[in-house]
Amino acid sequence: MEQRYESSIKEVERMNTSELRSNFLVESLFTKGKANFVYSHYDRMVMGGIIPTSKVVNLSNYEALKSKFFLERREMGIVNIGGKGTIVADGKSYTMATLSCLYLGKGTKKVSFKSNLKNNQAKYFLFSAPAHVSFPNTLYTKEKAQPFALGASETSNHRTIYKYIHGDGIKSCQVVMGLTVLEKGSVWNTMPAHTHDRRSEVYLYFDVPKNHGVMHFMGQPQETRHLWIQNNQAIISPPWSIHAGSGTSSYSFIWAMAGENQDFSDMDFVALKDIR
Repeated sequence: MEQRYESSIKEVERMNTSELRSNFLVESLFTKGKANFVYSHYDRMVMGGIIPTSKVVNLSNYEALKSKFFLERREMGIVNIGGKGTIVADGKSYTMATLSCLYLGKGTKKVSFKSNLKNNQAKYFLFSAPAHVSFPNTLYTKEKAQPFALGASETSNHRTIYKYIHGDGIKSCQVVMGLTVLEKGSVWNTMPAHTHDRRSEVYLYFDVPKNHGVMHFMGQPQETRHLWIQNNQAIISPPWSIHAGSGTSSYSFIWAMAGENQDFSDMDFVALKDIR
């Protein structure tokens, strides 16, 4: 489990491209047949990627967590962005169709991950945060997430949002999680840009076509920075940073948050004329 420490606003103002990438970009999250995890000290978030092949991949414990098992004091949201798979949590099986989301509550001890199709393996993105209350393990399909459309083709941001773990969906202690799918011809996400000082966030960009990329914008509204993102790469977004992107093609991304509240609308929007 790789650890990423916090960077102050003043530090980020002076970072070059390689320093920005090493602090905020996770380039290699998915490796076939194994689990990869990154521990961010922003709100103690942990993100991970698992692609099971012919063998089941078990959720291991890690020294960085200082716990008896991974979810002893944590909860977790899992979204499958690959082929159909199965997750077994404390003896109960959950069938994971593409874009399904499974929430695992504090105290879940044994978790395993499987791909159901040899030629179309499951690809699990995992997001975890500390929890002081236990909620039931819950599975949502993308249809159950009540997807709704936002934006317009005229502004190049026509997109469908799926909210999985939030106040009116799957109950959790502090995790908020969902995904956004951009329609063909749309490239902009999360506009107008915003910050939320009460929560840190992670973006996982996926379904980015081959030979295409996404320009991710971060930093304070008056001190923006940019990072080029490839398919299946993730960004750590501090509470003081905007998080928006524009691609050379349409794409999808998972957003996952942890912090002081679960209010989806708790955003401090920034007018385009004020961004620098």
